[in-house]
Amino acid sequence: MGGVRAASVRDLARIEEIQREGGGELSETAARGPVRLWSLLSQTISSILPAMYNDTLLYVAEEEGEVIGFIQAANRPAGVGLAGATTLQVLNLCVDPRFATEEVGLALIEHLSNQALQRGVHRLFVRLPLEDRLTRVFRMQAFRQYAIEYVLYNESATATKAPEPVGLRPEKRGDFARLYQLYRKVTPPGVAQVEAPTSREWKALRAEWFGHGTARGQTDQQFVVDRVELVGWMRVQRSSSTRPHSLSFMALPEEPLPHEMVDYSLSLLGSRPGTVWSSLRHYDSHMIEALRARGFSTLVTQSLMMRELALRAPVKEKAKGLVPSFG
Repeated sequence: MGGVRAASVRDLARIEEIQREGGGELSETAARGPVRLWSLLSQTISSILPAMYNDTLLYVAEEEGEVIGFIQAANRPAGVGLAGATTLQVLNLCVDPRFATEEVGLALIEHLSNQALQRGVHRLFVRLPLEDRLTRVFRMQAFRQYAIEYVLYNESATATKAPEPVGLRPEKRGDFARLYQLYRKVTPPGVAQVEAPTSREWKALRAEWFGHGTARGQTDQQFVVDRVELVGWMRVQRSSSTRPHSLSFMALPEEPLPHEMVDYSLSLLGSRPGTVWSSLRHYDSHMIEALRARGFSTLVTQSLMMRELALRAPVKEKAKGLVPSFG
């Protein structure tokens, strides 16, 4: 292999060609699983690259002047630019199928890691389907799995009117501290320490995962279940021209709360909502089972992995930030 360098606009056509060929491919924007659903979530590299060009790191591997693979990473959380970024998410890794995926992939990941470290980045994250052939490549570059993510979907969901769970109300800005407490209660310590050991880091990630704190009308509604302490949170996003309906949940494993939240969220979509999907972690088993009881199936199971580029000093969260609020 000839080497790795920063990509230029002139490489875009070749990058798109390699992605279409699907050789050694990891892509958070590429189609995976049942095409009818996953294609709704996909965008081609040509549509996302021009808009994100200044917000991503993009490198290509060459052999005798020909681009044979590429890797792309963006700030995590997305959409806030690379300046001052301390964590990056690997979005794409593709290798021309004529070449050795392991050799080219290792070189691309190593180059990205070196460049990221020079920029002050201390962690790289990636998600890829469980048992994907690239898992070995990332593990060889010191990535470790910290969680498993299940994407569940129902292509023909139906719903009936459901009562509001006791304590349900729209989320408001003042709920942030109590929502972080809920996150720490439902998330294993090992996962929280990797993702968001402090409320400040969780606030940044939450803006990417769940939106910015308040309900935004009938197409994007966010609720909490307030029973002296917050025991649940959910977000209902109605479909658009490019996405199916989307449900997000965070809840304590208190029966029958998970089933109540699923039933009520579906009722907000109407009696025949059509395709609905939801992304949950392995430790959200109570919510996963509630969705499966309503006809949801697993679309894809993904491994969430992380590589530590530079060690950080432990950050001690103030104890009062983790104490449940009452009254």
